[in-house]
Amino acid sequence: MKRGALSELAVPGAELAVKVKPGARRNAVEESAGELVVAVTAAPEGGKANEAVRALVADALGVAKTRLTLIRGATSRQKVFRID
Repeated sequence: MKRGALSELAVPGAELAVKVKPGARRNAVEESAGELVVAVTAAPEGGKANEAVRALVADALGVAKTRLTLIRGATSRQKVFRID
């Protein structure tokens, strides 16, 4: 997905539901039924997958990854990020 392809979702204060698929063959971000589906190659150990998801979502939204805060789902595949 191109950088900023989902920029219409980058509203400050908005919460984004994200479904994560760790250990995928390639990194990808897709929009499906009101939530983002993010596939990452990183393993779900030591927060590596969370950081990879954060970077991919930030890139798709066209914002800095420091503007995304994980508010729910640190150890789950279902996550919620807030845009600051």
